[in-house]
Amino acid sequence: MHVRCLIDEMANIGQIPKLEKLMATIRSREISACLILQTQSQLKAIYKDNADTIQGNCDAVLFLGGKEKTTLKDLTETLGKETIDIANTGESRGREKSFSTNYQRLGRELMSMDELTVLDGSKCILQLRGVRPFLSRKYDITKHPNYKYLSDYDPKNAFDIAAFVACHLKLKANEETDAYEMDVTEADLQQEAEEQQEPDDEVSDDMLGPDETMEDQPLDLSVLY
Repeated sequence: MHVRCLIDEMANIGQIPKLEKLMATIRSREISACLILQTQSQLKAIYKDNADTIQGNCDAVLFLGGKEKTTLKDLTETLGKETIDIANTGESRGREKSFSTNYQRLGRELMSMDELTVLDGSKCILQLRGVRPFLSRKYDITKHPNYKYLSDYDPKNAFDIAAFVACHLKLKANEETDAYEMDVTEADLQQEAEEQQEPDDEVSDDMLGPDETMEDQPLDLSVLY
């Protein structure tokens, strides 16, 4: 079953370990990742030199609009250039008039940075591997058949996290239960830890690091509970 990871606000969740290797290998395991960022510079700020590797393993890039220079510059270079025809007309006056017309073909960016900055908010640019980038209209989410299940359609559909966390056990009438009362003190925990520790596994505080004292080590309380 194919699994798609929608990683929204990727710049605000911290660095994912070895993401540059994961992006190149998870596709063979039927896993894909959609990295959602506000600007391309956020990716470079977090992953440094690996940002180009991560972006290179993405077969599709969707530009929804923005004005960050790094993103616009890379997008302008990716879109390429188009050929334009220029006609220059000249006229000279004297005893006799003369006219001249020159035709030239020049190349210009398909969309310059200033054109991308003022891109219509209802449009986007999609780049697919093996296909020329194309301009398209954004999908109207209100036309999706499952839109009626969103909170935008009906506020009653909003997920109540407080009600989800408040999970209390409700007993039914005439239901028999067993109740246990336990009183565990610090001395009991220390004694249980000493009994579980074998003589050969004794470790002095000098062998531990500054942040690894014996008091900070987790205790196994499975026997008590």
